Amino acid sequence: MRYGLMLATIGCVLLITVIAMVSRVDADPPDFSKVPVKGMVTMIDLGAKKCIPCKMMAPILEKMEKVYRGKAAIVFIDVWENRDQAGRFRISSIPTQIFFDREGKEVYRHAGFMGEEAIVAQLKNMGVE
Repeated sequence: MRYGLMLATIGCVLLITVIAMVSRVDADPPDFSKVPVKGMVTMIDLGAKKCIPCKMMAPILEKMEKVYRGKAAIVFIDVWENRDQAGRFRISSIPTQIFFDREGKEVYRHAGFMGEEAIVAQLKNMGVE
């Protein structure tokens, strides 16, 4: 009886795992083709949701997105989930922040944790109030 129960449990776990894998594969990948945003200063933070410094930056980025809505684009890209973007933006460590001017030209790059004051200063330096 225990053997049958154990096999049933293993079967359920395997089925759930397969369903989860299929749902991840079928999900539409995010479209980053319009990043950097043309006509708007853009800050891209390339990191991962599970990286410790990246987690520390998450509330800062959320705040910056609200404060600068309509003035600057603040974009987070999880490079563990979107590996092609790491190559596209030529990053070798996370988090990495890249600032682009209104024409889409890279102006500044920073690797590692970047605090709110430093982000605000860089955006201000680029003409964003």
